[in-house]
Amino acid sequence: MTYRKPTKAVITDAGFASRFLPITKTIPKAMLPLGNRPIMQFIVEECVEAGIGEIIIVATCEGKPIYEDYFSNANTKIRKQLASQQKHERYESIQRVLDFPKITVIEQDPAYPYGNGSPIASAHKFICDDEAFVAIYSDDVVLGASDVKTLIDSYEKHPDAKAIIIAQEMPREVLDKYGIIKLADEQKMTLGNIIEKPKIEDAPSNLTSYGRYLLTPEVFEYLNPKNTGLDNELWTVDAITGMAESGEVIVEKTRGQWMTTGDPKNYFMTYLKYVLEHESYAEDVKKYLEEVGI
Repeated sequence: MTYRKPTKAVITDAGFASRFLPITKTIPKAMLPLGNRPIMQFIVEECVEAGIGEIIIVATCEGKPIYEDYFSNANTKIRKQLASQQKHERYESIQRVLDFPKITVIEQDPAYPYGNGSPIASAHKFICDDEAFVAIYSDDVVLGASDVKTLIDSYEKHPDAKAIIIAQEMPREVLDKYGIIKLADEQKMTLGNIIEKPKIEDAPSNLTSYGRYLLTPEVFEYLNPKNTGLDNELWTVDAITGMAESGEVIVEKTRGQWMTTGDPKNYFMTYLKYVLEHESYAEDVKKYLEEVGI
C-alpha cells in the first residue's frame, strides 16, 4: 500500500530525564534552552520548514501543561508592558511561537510499557490510516538543515517504502555508543537492521541511527505492548527492523549535523556550538574562551 505524504509530526518528550535532575523535576528536558529558545522549538521549526501542518507533542503529565502554555499562551501582560516601553519588537519572538501550525500536546498512554516506542504508539489515534508521518526524539538536535525535509523529499522518491530513517556518519572510535546501521543493499541504501552499541570491531558500518524517522501506519502493528524487547522495553528500532523484513526501509544521510542533548555534557557541547555559530554574541564568547585559556 502507498501512503500519502506526511503532514503530521510526532515529537516525544515523555521520559523522566533523570540525568538532568533536579531541574527536570520541574521543567521538561526539551524545554532546556539553546540561546533564548527551548530545544523543542528548534524541532518544531524544523518541522515547519519542511511543510508539516500539525504537530503532536507527547509529554509526561507534568510536562503537558508546560508545553501547552509555551505554545499557546499569548501573555497579554508582557505584550502590554513592552508596548508601554516602546519595545514592540521584543514581542515578535512570542508571536512567532503563537503563529506555528496546530500543536497538540498529549500524555503518554500509561498502558504502554517503558521504552522509546511507547510515546509514538500513544499518538496512534492522531495519525490517519492512509498517511505516513514523521517521528522525532526531542533530545536529537540537527543544526544546519532540516532532516524532516530530507525525509519528506526522500519519500516522494520512494513512495513504496515502509519507512525512511536518517543516519549520520560517525568516527570509528565512538561506534560502540550508538545504534549502528547494517545495510541490506549499499547501492539502494536500504536497511538490514540496526545493531545497538556493537563492539567497535563488530560495527557493520559507521552510519549511526538517531531520532528522525518517516514512518507509515504499519509501524503500529509492531509498536504493540506485547512486542517488548531488550530490558522489557518497547523499542522503535525493533519496529523499524520488523518493517525492514517485509519491505524496504530507506536510509538517508543527514544534510546537517546531528548533536544529542540527552545528557548534561552533550547538551553543553550542543549549546556552545549553537552559540558560536548562530548567536550575535558569538565573538564575545570566543574572546572569553581565549581569555580563560580554552
